[in-house]
Amino acid sequence: MATTDANIFLDTNVLLRANIAGAPFHQEALEIINQLWEADTQLWISRQVIREYIANVTRPQMGLQPMPIEQVIVRVDYFQTLFRVADETPQVTRQLLSLIQEFPTGGKQIHDANIVATMLVYGVETLVTQNIDDYKRFAGKIKLLPLTSTL
Repeated sequence: MATTDANIFLDTNVLLRANIAGAPFHQEALEIINQLWEADTQLWISRQVIREYIANVTRPQMGLQPMPIEQVIVRVDYFQTLFRVADETPQVTRQLLSLIQEFPTGGKQIHDANIVATMLVYGVETLVTQNIDDYKRFAGKIKLLPLTSTL
């Protein structure tokens, strides 16, 4: 993993994998986060990423029981001490509208576009994600760093 960016955004799938021991690519997610911290990188998430994390860990999934709310609250409070958290502002909404006009986007893809809009407003150029294909359309606006090389 080679990057010289001082600011990197973590997609929800990276945060989930790093925090769920049985998740696929759990170790890889922990390693990339640790490597970025060791390189004095400022790691970013957003309120959207926090909501998506909560939605994922509180619903039953194959092989996983929902996380107790008390534990969810502790984790989210911890995330807010570890990472810079980007708020959703009117500027983010304006950037989102601009992006979906420039890159025709709809449905669930709006969530990805909103992450990109947030990154642009906060000046974060690189996104770490397992879902590279979801963001390829925005490659001219942001850099993509895959969680794993076996996508």
